[in-house]
Amino acid sequence: MIRSLYGKLAAVLLVLFCAIGILYILLTLFTTRMYQQEVSQKLNRAVARNLVADQLLTSQGEVSPYAMEELFHLLMVINPSIEMYLLDPDGTIVTFSAPAEKVRRSRIDLEPVKRFITKTDEFPIFGDDPRDVKRTKVFSASPIPLRGEPTGYLYIVLGGEQYDSAVAMLQGSYIVRLSVWTALAGLLFALLAGLLLFNLLTRRVRRLASTMETFAKSDFSMQVSLAVEDKATPADEIDRLQTTFNGMVQRILHQVSSLKQTDALRRELVANVSHDLRTPLASLHGYLETLLMKEETLALEERRGFLDIAIRQSARLRRLVEELFELAKLDSQEVHLHPELFSLAELTQDVSQKFQLNANAKGVRLDTQFQSNLPFVLADIGFIERALENLIQNALRHTPDNGIITITLSLDNGAKNINVRVTDTGCGISREHLPHIFDRFYRADQQRRSEGAGLGLAITKRIIELHGGIIEAHSTLGSGTTLTFQLPVVQPSEDFTPQNIPLKAFCCQINDDVSRNMRRYQSTHCAVIKK
Repeated sequence: MIRSLYGKLAAVLLVLFCAIGILYILLTLFTTRMYQQEVSQKLNRAVARNLVADQLLTSQGEVSPYAMEELFHLLMVINPSIEMYLLDPDGTIVTFSAPAEKVRRSRIDLEPVKRFITKTDEFPIFGDDPRDVKRTKVFSASPIPLRGEPTGYLYIVLGGEQYDSAVAMLQGSYIVRLSVWTALAGLLFALLAGLLLFNLLTRRVRRLASTMETFAKSDFSMQVSLAVEDKATPADEIDRLQTTFNGMVQRILHQVSSLKQTDALRRELVANVSHDLRTPLASLHGYLETLLMKEETLALEERRGFLDIAIRQSARLRRLVEELFELAKLDSQEVHLHPELFSLAELTQDVSQKFQLNANAKGVRLDTQFQSNLPFVLADIGFIERALENLIQNALRHTPDNGIITITLSLDNGAKNINVRVTDTGCGISREHLPHIFDRFYRADQQRRSEGAGLGLAITKRIIELHGGIIEAHSTLGSGTTLTFQLPVVQPSEDFTPQNIPLKAFCCQINDDVSRNMRRYQSTHCAVIKK
């Protein structure tokens, strides 16, 4: 119990209230005694002066011992709590009313006496107690003038030995005990109220700790949440802690879910890679083994056929490995884009020319349709070229002989983006397969014999996402498929309109940084620029 937050707070509160109670009792006793002494001194401050003024201590101009004894006896009868002492001008005790064996001092310090006589606004004033060399008491004092000259002082102790006995008895009386017990009862009530309050305050903390333990025991997989008042600003630190914990739980669950998905993708990747690598490796190994075993019996034409197949399978392996490394690099955090200004129309024209021979071999018509005066785009030219190659290659792979592939570039309605569309007249993709064509290694059943590894569209999607864009697919069975993505355009300034000048002239007019980037594009696509 003591190890819990509530137990520690309760222990601290208990110690605090005990200390306050003891301090309160001691302070009450002290202040009460001081108050009593102050009142006693104020009420009796004129006693010594009145006795001296009434000349009860003198006879025929001198201090009368007989008068002193009579006065001391009378006052002791009237008020036995006081003690009277006659002092000479130096403070030495001449005579007194107390028993001689109980007087321990022979001299009284006159500094408090003089201060009492001259200053009457500072009470209580304590003077020496003749009966105790270490104790001081309140008193009344007055000088004794004889023949105009002070011959001593009358020193009256207002709280004598009997007074001390009465005070000690009163401290143990019913009233004092009642006061002490009342104070203790009040402190006990305050303690119980404080413990109840601490219990209410720490209840949310205990609930939070219990929820954390439950969440930890569930291997950070169970959905837990703490109820927090819907406020713009949390009410207190506990509310902020609960809000932070709820957010942390959501992030942990999201990260755990992402890790599970990543692990599932990894397992799927390993399975797909092993399948796609095993097939060409087995074919390559089989044909090479056949060439070795039947080297002397195979005709030259058969040998060339086997070698062609082996080369195609090795090329397929190389292409698969390159795409795997490319996709892994795109998925990592190590890819850094190098944006530069270039003409997307010029780049698209150049890429389409690379596939013109393959298209002619299949009897496929490769058309490009560009909107006039297209502005320049700011992107990584190498990655965009790779994306266009993947889209055109995918369209060629699935377009039958005598089909048509159309590449269209156009501005959107707001003239902020260039829409790139690659449309083929292939067999199309069914509705259940269409959402998965950008997944890794995904191929519909009818496409399983294709030479593609199922990574081209996944690589393209990742490239477009790195540029902040979205790639979409639309398909109709028996009619074909259209793949579309967008790239933001560079808004022209008043003195610079790149869409209205040739690329070669553009390289000469823009600033040095842009010219450096465009010279890279110019050197790579010199054939297009010369046109």
